[in-house]
Amino acid sequence: MSEEGGFGITAAEKFFGIILLIVGVLATHFTLTSSNALGIYTWFFGFLAIVLLTLGIFLIIAKAE
Repeated sequence: MSEEGGFGITAAEKFFGIILLIVGVLATHFTLTSSNALGIYTWFFGFLAIVLLTLGIFLIIAKAE
């Protein structure tokens, strides 16, 4: 493949990684601070928030070829 589109794909990957990281942090914060309202579903939403956080970190540190 050509190297012409390489920078755009790498920049988009990092950008979406940052967006997912921010969404994951906010979701984790709001899940943990509203655990009384969520009741037994706190673990479920906490798990989903951690998945978003992990995916965002992975996209930021992944090295594109």
